[in-house]
Amino acid sequence: MQQNAVSPSYAAAELQARELRSNHEFREASIAAQAAADIASAEGDPASWWNMTLFQAECLLAAGDFESSARVAGGLVAESGGALPQLQAQVHILLAKAHQGLGLLEQAAAEARAAADLMIDEDDVEIAVKARQALIAALADSGRLDEAWTESLIMADIISGEVDDQLVGKAYWVIGNVAFLCSKVAEGLHYHELAAATFSPARNLTVWAKFNKASAAMRLAADVADADTLRCIERAELATDVIGGSPNDFLLLKLNRGHWSYLAGESAAAVELLEQICADLETPSPQILGEANLLLGRSYAALGKSAEARQHLLEAADHFEKAGAPQRAEQALEFLTNVA
Repeated sequence: MQQNAVSPSYAAAELQARELRSNHEFREASIAAQAAADIASAEGDPASWWNMTLFQAECLLAAGDFESSARVAGGLVAESGGALPQLQAQVHILLAKAHQGLGLLEQAAAEARAAADLMIDEDDVEIAVKARQALIAALADSGRLDEAWTESLIMADIISGEVDDQLVGKAYWVIGNVAFLCSKVAEGLHYHELAAATFSPARNLTVWAKFNKASAAMRLAADVADADTLRCIERAELATDVIGGSPNDFLLLKLNRGHWSYLAGESAAAVELLEQICADLETPSPQILGEANLLLGRSYAALGKSAEARQHLLEAADHFEKAGAPQRAEQALEFLTNVA
């Protein structure tokens, strides 16, 4: 797509959208981006229209509005026939993330696979790594761990010295996540330590917050409840309080705290936190509801409340099935068999 000289009205609209995004006003940024895209369309500037429509979908994703992000990104996929492979891949990556947020894990994996396939013969290492990251995340969330680990090793081979440190860190982060899920705890800790070395709150507080939140979740899932895990939780909470976050971000922080409380033997405190997630009116994704109900079931079982434990474990299995994660559903049912 050829870039035309932009008009002052378009330039002003784009600047406003990017300023709002940098201030973490994601919803307002998406509205401003749509206005810029409309100006570009009226002026016959398809390249600027594409860029701002993609930016709009990214802002919606950051705002936690996965449904709207998927709708906008899906419209771009329909218009991407003549676009460069890199541009097409970017849209598929975004759509994969939106589907994952909606709990549509099979669709997320398919979109990410499409992005990865588009980059096989291309020289853009950065987008190739981002495509693999999205694919690995979707495969891992759906319980397809052998495939996720295979893709992780492929991504490790793709990483080179030409890739930005932050992107390398994110790649190590994803590989560590999969290692944890595959019960390769030593490898998980190793890759997360490599990732942590590339991140700093001074350089990018948002990434630092998200990494600490996610690393805590992976450590907890592997039953690693040591001082380093608690530090990850506290760092993520502090940073998110500073920069703000989407409703989904705060739910995940609460889920980590609940998980920590359960592993620390504070089952009553865990129940209090986790019940808040299940009662949230923002309708968390099926994946989050599955995790919350699974922990609730285990916490109630630890308190000797068998009826409540069975109820929440059954609900967990149902949510995991809806999210396209049958292996996690089976795990919930396995816990159910151990409830007296």
